[in-house]
Amino acid sequence: MDRIGVTGISWRNGGPQALAGFTVPLEKRSDWLQRFARRNRVDELVYLATCNRVELTFVNDGETAVADYRAIFFEALVGREPEPGEAERAFEVWVGEKAAEHLFLVASSLDSARVGEPEISGQVRDSFELSRKLGLTGPRLDLLFEEAFKVARRVHSRSTIGEGRQSLAEIALDHVRNRLRRTPGPVAVIGVSAMTERCARAVSENHTVVYVVNRTLERAEALAGEIGGEARTLDEFRARPESVEVVLLATGSPDGILEHQDLERLAARAPSGEPPLIIDLSIPPDVSPNDADKAGLNRIGMEEVLAEAERNRERRLLEAADARAIVDDALLGLRRRLVDRILAPLFAAVQRRYRHTALEGVERLFRKELSGLKENEREAVRRWAETLARRFAHLPTAGLRGVAYEVGTEAVEAFLAQADESMVRILRDASLQTDIAPASNGSISNGKKISSS
Repeated sequence: MDRIGVTGISWRNGGPQALAGFTVPLEKRSDWLQRFARRNRVDELVYLATCNRVELTFVNDGETAVADYRAIFFEALVGREPEPGEAERAFEVWVGEKAAEHLFLVASSLDSARVGEPEISGQVRDSFELSRKLGLTGPRLDLLFEEAFKVARRVHSRSTIGEGRQSLAEIALDHVRNRLRRTPGPVAVIGVSAMTERCARAVSENHTVVYVVNRTLERAEALAGEIGGEARTLDEFRARPESVEVVLLATGSPDGILEHQDLERLAARAPSGEPPLIIDLSIPPDVSPNDADKAGLNRIGMEEVLAEAERNRERRLLEAADARAIVDDALLGLRRRLVDRILAPLFAAVQRRYRHTALEGVERLFRKELSGLKENEREAVRRWAETLARRFAHLPTAGLRGVAYEVGTEAVEAFLAQADESMVRILRDASLQTDIAPASNGSISNGKKISSS
């Protein structure tokens, strides 16, 4: 368990702008993950980037301390070694059960700026599925994330956390609706994402004209067709912007989408004569605050949206005390399930070895002292030997499982190190399915020190 770590940065530490420098663009994420795993000998890892946080959940190499991955993560994201103390100031770190607890809180939206928001569970799942597709997950993270998704489902189905308006998109929608009540008119959404889709569908329900703008026209047309809107390419919109009262952006682009001259054209064409409201939900921002100010446009960025969410956060956490209890209950059984999954191949190998030894001895008896037995009598002896072998194997495997639950796999490592050479070979074959391997010198390690379960 202590080999599992989480390190990263959230909106609390420097706000959304601080996250931008640590965000790997989606189209580069697969290559980045594989490169990071190779260079840093990380057995399993999942990278999560949202408007609230950038985090790496990983299983370390058994030699490097989990806390040291703050500097490793920083260098991989920024492209330079951190100054002394820089990575420690930027990134938090969680180890073992604290890491599991943190992931459960994140997936359940209990650690979100907007407690109870529904998007985060899907974002965590997408991040996990990408790593699994790349072969970057294994027994520890597979189980950890499976448990996190179960906890998230229980939290949202058994507590009041899902009541009312939870998502950042809902906060943005409140601003859209307030503007449209005052100056009704069309709305443009730029970028096809979870946030823009949600806002576009909600606005269109009131028969507001929605222009869906995207670099790729096909994606814009798909959403526009569903909501009865109109599709535009980004180049078209920048050159000849529609007359709109609100522009909502959430593209995830590493570069700005609308520049000063684009904003001036928008300001001149608003139906009400009042410059359009800009709601920018992207990190990094799609519209520079400075450019919006120069063009005379009111811009609401992710900083303002998160600040509004934070004002209500503590109240919602108090209301969601039952949700926190669900997380605590899930943590109690996690270590045991993790031990069972990781050590199952080794315990199965021990049981097979006992069975093989028993049957081998019985066959020797058949060739010597019991050579006069008939085949049906021999089969009865074999069944008896197999039953006895299972009973003998139960005690050490059950004992080792209990020790691993309470102490960790170091105790299992020490026990298996005393196996004879033939047993070592069998355990080494079984270790292909786990990361505890008996070495030829008697230690149970495949080049790694196993610090805990």
